[in-house]
Amino acid sequence: MYIVEKCVTHIFNSLIDYKWVDIISFYKNKWVFCKHKERQTWENPGGHIEISETPLEAAKRELFEETGALKYDIKPLCDYYVSGLFNGKNFYGNGQVFLANVHSFDKIPDNSEMEKIAFFDLPPNKLTYPIYAEKIFPMVMELFKEINVEQNA
Repeated sequence: MYIVEKCVTHIFNSLIDYKWVDIISFYKNKWVFCKHKERQTWENPGGHIEISETPLEAAKRELFEETGALKYDIKPLCDYYVSGLFNGKNFYGNGQVFLANVHSFDKIPDNSEMEKIAFFDLPPNKLTYPIYAEKIFPMVMELFKEINVEQNA
């Protein structure tokens, strides 16, 4: 089990040696969250970057594997540094966050660790990694306010 103790956001592509990607996803203006088969909480799609992958390639792979997303637009949001405990051992590293606007889904692949996805007007209360919600979700909400202001101008 992960216990995140610290999460600091940075400008996109300003860190190095990325270990993880996270994808904040939307479908028809609703937040997309996944429920892991072994947890009772919700999380955004994401995971480890494989050795041969760029962070963007990993984000696209994880988005499909964890949600079944087929068609989408994806763009960078920010970098982050995170540290904490995993099964009682210290962990730390850098990650990148992407935003995805999903246009269509297939079913979640059978080998996915995710049980299901759901759509929310706002992020749900029962999150697997609440510290990300404190740091990253407000950035996303501010971005959408700016987009709405520009569209209504």
